[in-house]
Amino acid sequence: MAALKDLYSPAFYDNFSNSLLATVPSFNKKEFIKKIFTKDFEHKELKARMKHTTEVLHDFLPKDYRKTVMIIQKTITELRKNNTEGRLEFIFFPDYIETYGIDDFDTSMKAIEFITQFVSCEFAVRPFIIKYGNKMIDQMKAWSLHKSEHVRRLASEGSRPRLPWAMALPALKKDPQSILPILNNLKNDPSEYVRRSVANNLNDIAKDNPAIVLQIAAKWKGKSKETDAIIKHGSRTLLKQGHTEILKHFGLDSKHISLSNFTITNPTIKIGDSLAFSFSIRNDSVKKQTVRIEYAVYYKRQKSLAGKKVFKISEKTYQPKEKITIQRKQKFTIITTRKFYIGDHQLSIIINGKEGKPQNFELID
Repeated sequence: MAALKDLYSPAFYDNFSNSLLATVPSFNKKEFIKKIFTKDFEHKELKARMKHTTEVLHDFLPKDYRKTVMIIQKTITELRKNNTEGRLEFIFFPDYIETYGIDDFDTSMKAIEFITQFVSCEFAVRPFIIKYGNKMIDQMKAWSLHKSEHVRRLASEGSRPRLPWAMALPALKKDPQSILPILNNLKNDPSEYVRRSVANNLNDIAKDNPAIVLQIAAKWKGKSKETDAIIKHGSRTLLKQGHTEILKHFGLDSKHISLSNFTITNPTIKIGDSLAFSFSIRNDSVKKQTVRIEYAVYYKRQKSLAGKKVFKISEKTYQPKEKITIQRKQKFTIITTRKFYIGDHQLSIIINGKEGKPQNFELID
């Protein structure tokens, strides 16, 4: 499988240069490509290659920022002729605005509104939120009513307090009240693409301000199937935490649900193998009941501190006295985002937020 950084290939820069050349006939394509492929280019990862492209591009565009924005917009129009809409490689366009346009608010807002309809500007808006505060939030409120779903999504996605891989927004982590009107505007958006962003924003808020999400959940409950879905997805962290109030909100009561026959089939496994386990669930009630089933893995850490991660298995209705046996496997394949340590680990079953007694298993070389 090709690495993401290889999106920035000779073919990519050749095609991009041709589009830029069509926009700016005086553009020196040969010199541009020469400056792109420095001696250390091969060792740069995706983000470094993106930033490098931004900086080299800056050397070939007018020093007048407003003129450069016009060229970027014309180049995007040219690129669209080649069906390049939304490709990840072009994130250097938003990065250009973030890097060189932070002091020209009005020009940058127009640029972002245009560019995000080509490639998302969710990262680029964050420095503007930090610098301009409520002025930028007001702009994003206006964007939440835009005719383009890409611009509306930007209003939600760009204002996420904890957007992954992005610059942190400490003020919104502490107090997200200013962005709630944005989410309210978008809760019934016709685009699932936008509504999912609203859910992700709520999930971010829940990590620091669970009470706010609980209030929104109560306010939006039953308004439509779309808003119910937003609340469910936006509450996923609280559900994994077994938060009492959110469990009540979704009618997840563990009182009449029993867990039995919990067994780890292979309690000693090698790194690269899968842990197999099984258990039975029974609805002891005379009424049907919604049952959310999860399991938690307590990973051994380098300093012997366990790190807990919760995985969802299912959520469905169990009929009165219904009993189901479930079998699952948990992979311990080496991946770039997780390092495994040999030694004792634990696994537990969670039913409607109530965690059962963990069982031990050992990971070996």
